[in-house]
Amino acid sequence: MDNCVFCKIIQGDIPSATVYEDNDFKAILDVGPAARGHVIILTKKHYANLMEADDTVLSGIMIVAKKIATALKKTYQCDGINILQNNGEASGQTVFHLHVHVIPRFKEDDIRIGWTPGDMPSDLDEIVKEIQANM
Repeated sequence: MDNCVFCKIIQGDIPSATVYEDNDFKAILDVGPAARGHVIILTKKHYANLMEADDTVLSGIMIVAKKIATALKKTYQCDGINILQNNGEASGQTVFHLHVHVIPRFKEDDIRIGWTPGDMPSDLDEIVKEIQANM
């Protein structure tokens, strides 16, 4: 993809701080990190989002996320790890190339990733049927 910043990073046209790389993925430090050690894992093949990628790629990216999360836990003795993946502009995706964020977390940090919980819908069976109709 000619205009994709992540494709340019993978091709070496834009420099990056690489933490991990194999035939399918490149994990780099995020240039606008939420925390020290915030890593993003890029697929080397361009997919705009999770729905475009095949199951092998998706399982592989989670294996890499586990490796990175384990290393971050050992490195920073953090209290937790966020593994975050956004699909579409409304979800917060700003670069339309499949990627996963791995973010070290501490009990007292000021990182806010969340939502205000809503009320449990009364029509759970209907919601299940709606979703299952498209699976």
